[in-house]
Amino acid sequence: MKITNFKVPNNIKDSKILSFLRKFIINNIDIIYFIVIITYKAIKYDKTISPEYFSVNFIFLPVFASVIALASISLIFKNRGRTRFLFIVNFLLSFILFADTAYYRYFKDIISISVIRNGVMLGGVSASLKDVIYPTDFLFFLDCIVLIPLIRIYTKHSKRTQPKLIQRLALFLILFVIGGSIDATRIYKLNIEQPRLISTMFNRLYLDKSLGDVNFHLLDAYNVSSTKIANMKSVPVAKQTEIKQFLEKNDIPKGVTFKNDGKGKNLIVIQVEALQQFVIGKSINGQEITPNLNKWLGKSLYFNNYYYQVASGTTSDAEFLSLNSLYPAAAGAAYYLYPGDTLNSTAAQFNTKGYSTTTLNGYQEGFWNRNVMYKAESFNNYYAEKAYNVDEQVGLGLSDKSFFNQTFDKIKTYKEPYYSFMITLSSHYPYDDQKGYGNTLDLGNYKGSFVGDYMNGIHYTDTQIGMFLDKLDKAGILKKSILVLYGDHYAIPKNEAQGLYNAVGIKNPTDLDWSELQKVPMMIHFPDDANKGVNNLPAGQIDLYPTIANLFNLQTKYMFGTDLLNTKTNVVSFRDGSFTNGTNFYVASTGTYYDEKTKAKVPSTPELEGMKTNTLNQLEYSDDILNHNLLKTFIKEDATKKK
Repeated sequence: MKITNFKVPNNIKDSKILSFLRKFIINNIDIIYFIVIITYKAIKYDKTISPEYFSVNFIFLPVFASVIALASISLIFKNRGRTRFLFIVNFLLSFILFADTAYYRYFKDIISISVIRNGVMLGGVSASLKDVIYPTDFLFFLDCIVLIPLIRIYTKHSKRTQPKLIQRLALFLILFVIGGSIDATRIYKLNIEQPRLISTMFNRLYLDKSLGDVNFHLLDAYNVSSTKIANMKSVPVAKQTEIKQFLEKNDIPKGVTFKNDGKGKNLIVIQVEALQQFVIGKSINGQEITPNLNKWLGKSLYFNNYYYQVASGTTSDAEFLSLNSLYPAAAGAAYYLYPGDTLNSTAAQFNTKGYSTTTLNGYQEGFWNRNVMYKAESFNNYYAEKAYNVDEQVGLGLSDKSFFNQTFDKIKTYKEPYYSFMITLSSHYPYDDQKGYGNTLDLGNYKGSFVGDYMNGIHYTDTQIGMFLDKLDKAGILKKSILVLYGDHYAIPKNEAQGLYNAVGIKNPTDLDWSELQKVPMMIHFPDDANKGVNNLPAGQIDLYPTIANLFNLQTKYMFGTDLLNTKTNVVSFRDGSFTNGTNFYVASTGTYYDEKTKAKVPSTPELEGMKTNTLNQLEYSDDILNHNLLKTFIKEDATKKK
């Protein structure tokens, strides 16, 4: 009998499809779950670091692709091994996302391998963990805990087919190529949009926002490895010549204003912990927050558009910038990474002038690797915690009051002329231990807030600075000295931005507002209050050394900064690739140009693109100098020419 036009009943078709789906899910539920949960966690994290510009549509594809590529590796293993591999990777990625979230809240940046390598140097931040780790952050680990018993049941009782090795390898290659191709396309487009961003990792936050956290950390690992290999090779002679010529051109004097005004005088430099400019001249309920600084700024040459330029090294970066006129490390702390480099520091130059050079702080000698780095920077003497009587502690260690009192006694014994570089401590975060020492502010609505605590903390330090400067004045030391004072870095982290906006009266803030709030006061006090006034020039910590060099007629070779006393224009460049010339501000994290006067976004121009390129060149040149110890090469070349 001939049967024609036979049709399979729908219920049989459905049954086969359902059977196939059931079998597929049972066989692959571990990898399906991994892809879904890690994609969700990564997107949740990206929303945390990009609340203002977050878009699931923008970030989903690179995140999903990176997770697929990572998950594909598990297919190489047999069933049980695959499940265990996925669980371990899930836990590790959850930990990375957890750590990245906390790190971002404090530093507004992404953890890199170099930062992890320098983790021991971040001990002072440990007190702030309660503020940067939220209970909800532990939800990253919740599914890992629930999965532990479920995985045992799944691997023991589920009847999964075991694909052959050739099948597993084929599936691995297919998924890896799919995920890798999508990622490669996004990375290529980003490299066209932001040249050198991928290779230099100068803006880690922008990278993470554009590619997702998994891709960022994979790129970071690749760059650290490739950079380490590249640094084993010497910089091509042509590139060395290019860098040297740039620095020599930057060394050309632009004027002789104040030239050698510091001849024979002492130099006293005070780097103040977490002193931001927004407190200067501000009062709370009729009380000045910084009455002493206000008074002394009025008696000095005050730079009111002075920006900190630090990166991961925070306080140590502020020192490095100010003492060497080089940019901080691209990742990690320069003080930890480059103690073996030859440096042309302020101390080295003052030593050639017969000055006694000393650096002082009241904290642990080895913190930020200072006990090693100060030798590289050629200081004759270094006094820290062991050289002081720790008779009063405020915050992290020796109180500013005791530090200044004991330092004053030391200064009186110095052989003149001398160069003294000191760092305060009490206004370090957390700002909750200064209230019982001296006057406190009537904070009103700010009582109990982060910004309020900071105001009290810096008010305490201001009191101690005032007493120290008054003692120097009464002792006649300021008549024979030039004194420089500046803040080292931010006090208010991004997670407390709203409190800062409220304190300064900013509504509907933009990233320009935040960038412009990253100013610190800087003053130069001359004997008899000479040359007092306000300088509005945009400036940064990298400009301090060449400015001091002009005053004391020091050699100004191999500096990236500008002598602020002999220029009418200046561009301040930041480690993330941002810059300002006082008229326009480029915010690299969002790739946006602003008009600083109108606060409006503006399109790029050839002039602005030129400034951007110059900023990136300087950062690259500085990195080459540090990574390859090029100053040693340049100085040797100069010595050979003299012969």
